[in-house]
Amino acid sequence: MSDDSATPAPSLSSPRYWPSRLGLALVRAVARLPLPWLRRLGTLLGRIAALLLVVRKRVAERNLALCFPELDEARRRQLLAANLRDSGHMLVEFALAWFGSDAAIARIPCRVDGLEHLQRAREQGRGVLLVGGHFSHLELCARLVSRRLRISGMYRVMDDPVFEQAVLAARLRYADAMFTKDELRATVKYLKRGGTVWYAPDQDMRGKDTVFVPFFGVAASTITATHHLARLSGALVLPFFHRREDDGSYSLRLEAPLDDFPSADPVADTARVNLAIEAMVREAPAQYLWLHKRFKTRPEGSPPIY
Repeated sequence: MSDDSATPAPSLSSPRYWPSRLGLALVRAVARLPLPWLRRLGTLLGRIAALLLVVRKRVAERNLALCFPELDEARRRQLLAANLRDSGHMLVEFALAWFGSDAAIARIPCRVDGLEHLQRAREQGRGVLLVGGHFSHLELCARLVSRRLRISGMYRVMDDPVFEQAVLAARLRYADAMFTKDELRATVKYLKRGGTVWYAPDQDMRGKDTVFVPFFGVAASTITATHHLARLSGALVLPFFHRREDDGSYSLRLEAPLDDFPSADPVADTARVNLAIEAMVREAPAQYLWLHKRFKTRPEGSPPIY
């Protein structure tokens, strides 16, 4: 029986969501700033973040100590400071990715290598999974690469419905489709039709479709979706790396498909994906999302890390 007494969700025009709408208006305004101003604003926000993100700063510090034990303390402090500064650029890059005009995006210096791997996949009639990591500029680089090829993405639904509605609409301006983690069947169908799906499977996950595999030598709870999507759809898996260069330009690289993927072993395949992402991180460690509690979920009986 339906519950007629259930309280309906408030309208997005309700005063309850006015703070969200104000925040959204601010993000839209930031996206209209000229690129040089955005860079300066990103630097300023990074300095503020270094002062305010006390708890997340400790998380990043712990992650760097676990993942780069070969670095001395002074070098890790330098890397931490650079990463906190980078978080400011992440904020303006998200605004630009979501709400920047096509003309503004076209003015961003960008180089894309490895498109021949995608072309070969299309000639074979194969779908493609572009597997990347949570770098600060992932959203902007998804939009940049969409200027060269049609892609779809997998994403997590935002908690704030105002932002969820606006950001999803913005993403669908340049993406073929956006799939949530629960839309496995639709994602497989899209890949079987030869589509290209970008996603990043490198965040802490829980549930039956996760396994513990190494990430920088530390057991990390990792989703096995790459294995299953490739197995069910026949798609090729291409590591997709992107970085922001010192001059403000962006370098994007599609690497050759992972050989013999998927195998019969989802654990081994998931470990290979983590290894590919780890290689990306080592190329630009200051630009990775170390603020995330990547090792929050622990194997049974293991002590907490954070």
